[in-house]
Amino acid sequence: MRRRHALGGAVLAVLLAAAVLGMVRAGQPAPRQDPVRSVAVGLRCPSCQGESVADSRSPIAAAMRQVVADQLARGRDPDDIRRWFVQRYGEEVLADPPVRGPGLLLWVVPALALVGAGYAAVRTLRPRTRGAPAPAPTEPAPSGAAARLAWRAGSLGLVAVVVAVAAAGARLDGSTEGGEPPDPAAVAVLLARDLEQQSRFDAAAELYRQALRTRPDDGVRLRLGFALVRAGDTAGAEREARQVLARVPDSPDALLVLGLAQRRSDRAQAEVTLRRFLAAAPDHPAAAEIRRLLP
Repeated sequence: MRRRHALGGAVLAVLLAAAVLGMVRAGQPAPRQDPVRSVAVGLRCPSCQGESVADSRSPIAAAMRQVVADQLARGRDPDDIRRWFVQRYGEEVLADPPVRGPGLLLWVVPALALVGAGYAAVRTLRPRTRGAPAPAPTEPAPSGAAARLAWRAGSLGLVAVVVAVAAAGARLDGSTEGGEPPDPAAVAVLLARDLEQQSRFDAAAELYRQALRTRPDDGVRLRLGFALVRAGDTAGAEREARQVLARVPDSPDALLVLGLAQRRSDRAQAEVTLRRFLAAAPDHPAAAEIRRLLP
């Protein structure tokens, strides 16, 4: 009995020492870290597998890091920046999204099981105090061996329940890592639009190209064409516009991109193309400006 008490005291001492050590380490100031990286490490790269925005070399991750840097430069708090990304792309953009729904089973049930196991151990294994009334003759007290056997059987059953609940929770929640990341093409397009608003057309064009690799969409291709026109790459813009016109000969936006690109190289041909644009879409938002450009 004394040996068992000594062992229990030793275990408690070790746990207490570990807790104190953890508190001391938590209280120590963390080493200085790049503020951009400290935010980016908590964001998932949409176009990568298991990489954070801080570690990925993809164009999308580079653009997301730039967004973080721009917002930090404007004085925004890191938590506000994370919330901005969540509002724009959903909680899947976080490297460690909050646990909700069935995933809580993975945390709640083991904790309850631990509390229950500790209570059962105390009730089963603690010796009867002196002066306590003896059990009734019709209910003889179990022997020490029987008590230990009951405790072990109960522990094994409890472990089985915890494992079963964890497996069920994993199936219901889909994954313990927060599910699939946001659609890379959608993220790339949104980031590219943000970059266009900052007049960073070369960077925007690179993101539109990234989106086209996973989503060969004419709308994305035309946005790439507009970005290339503004970036001064008229040959690239003309190439993208002609790819769309090969499929949709009267596409107003493709004619607009092509006409604007041709203004740098062939004014006469540009006038023909832009008049085709006006004929195809006289009420287009850009129609009034194009009419002012034409002689």
